[in-house]
Amino acid sequence: MSTLIEIDNLSKRFGALIAVDGVSFKVARGEVLGFLGPNGAGKTTTMRMVTGFLKPDAGRISVSGHDVLEDDIAAKAAIGYLPEGAPLYGDMTAAAFLHFITETRGVARARARERFDWAVERLGLQSVLQQSIDTLSKGYKRRVGLAQALIHDPEVLILDEPTDGLDPNQKHEVRSLINEMASEKAIVISTHLLEEVDAVCSRAIIISQGRIVADGTPMELAARSRFHNAVKVTVRGVAEADLAKALGGIAGVSEVATDAIGTDVVRCTLFSSNGTGLLAEVSRHVQSSNWTVDEFGVETGRLEDVFRSITIGEPEKKGQKEAAS
Repeated sequence: MSTLIEIDNLSKRFGALIAVDGVSFKVARGEVLGFLGPNGAGKTTTMRMVTGFLKPDAGRISVSGHDVLEDDIAAKAAIGYLPEGAPLYGDMTAAAFLHFITETRGVARARARERFDWAVERLGLQSVLQQSIDTLSKGYKRRVGLAQALIHDPEVLILDEPTDGLDPNQKHEVRSLINEMASEKAIVISTHLLEEVDAVCSRAIIISQGRIVADGTPMELAARSRFHNAVKVTVRGVAEADLAKALGGIAGVSEVATDAIGTDVVRCTLFSSNGTGLLAEVSRHVQSSNWTVDEFGVETGRLEDVFRSITIGEPEKKGQKEAAS
């Protein structure tokens, strides 16, 4: 896969605040990168520098082989950018705005209509084309903003919260569209929605206080969670204390979190002492005990748990009911 985005030692300071501190990464064609971090971590500042809207204090950025500082016109031509808030010309109709974008983006006249029709159809904008953008709902404004980022068919997409303001059905449609385009483009998605990472991203970077603190596939990051290889079992007709004691005695179990559901059902989460699998041992114990089991399974890990532990330090031990849920 060819590298379409290359960032080397990127830094940006605002007065005494170091917003981005020596960030380096590459994104290849075919990758969908989730760019994650808490508020103020440096996500939006990084994306604005990659797209040429903000000049870095130090570092180098290359997009589709073009240096963003030295060859900014060619670099920007290769980028489709959906900024935070998607600022639009509110007095224009959605149709006029998208036609304007095809012109300013230099889309050939013979292809402009094809790209316009494609964007309108894929983003479901047919019913609002003649409305001024100021009158649109937040969700439709977001969809028009996404359409303008895609209309010139760029090979690099930088999307800041692309599904913000969309209802669940619209989110599904946008995520499906991203998946369809992924093989031909390099896509970077800044998002607060960890479910979005699982849905569309092949890789994720977590940034905190301006620095990259994690980089891997969603599965690799989830494996760093304390829930990785945890076993969940829901048992009927056994007292909560007796169940916790029995399950806690299984080899390799470091902790048992329980949650009583109703009067005679207990949900348990069994954590591994060293991250290795517990399934076989727990299964043998459950079968030999002749318990009535409503649920039995293994967790792959929780990205939210990893995000919290990386960005704010190891979380305090959660209450038993939260851990078991």
